[in-house]
Amino acid sequence: MKLNKLIAKKKNTQLVVLIDPDKFNPELIKLSRKSKVAFFLVGGSKLKKNNLSSVISSIKKISKKPVIIFPGHETQVSKNADGLLLLSLISGRNPDYLIGKHVKAAPIILRNKIKILPTGYILINGSKVSTTQKVSKTEPLKNLDEIVNTSIAGEMLGLKAIYLEAGSGAAQQINTKIIKAVRKQISLPLFVG
Repeated sequence: MKLNKLIAKKKNTQLVVLIDPDKFNPELIKLSRKSKVAFFLVGGSKLKKNNLSSVISSIKKISKKPVIIFPGHETQVSKNADGLLLLSLISGRNPDYLIGKHVKAAPIILRNKIKILPTGYILINGSKVSTTQKVSKTEPLKNLDEIVNTSIAGEMLGLKAIYLEAGSGAAQQINTKIIKAVRKQISLPLFVG
């Protein structure tokens, strides 16, 4: 299945389950059979275990749903996955997370022939310092206009999806007002986490 087609169902709301490999529980995958999970994302900001590939393989043994890598580090790459969200932290100004980590990951991705979806990652204020904020050393966006304009800029740059994220450990979810404002201005698939 083409990664772009899997994600391009813009007008449909889909449930996507994010799996932290350090906290992987096969029972969650079994439970997902009863719900309308479109696909699984696997990854995290700070993985303590080196088990990404084995977790992906375990998910694929239990479910027929696609498994896409949600990398928190350039080493979070596995040929066992159906694809990878190539995340660019467009809300931050840390060059490592705009392009630096991608340069390091590029030969690994190319060698393993992993399908990618270039994705603009926007960190939004969740009223608490998130793991993503600590790892990336970037500040989350707070202002609605700045969030919307960053999303628009991501689309103009040719990104294929936008991911709005409050970050691991956030105290608040992303406000629906923000989601609606971004959705109104971009034509790309929109993830909210």
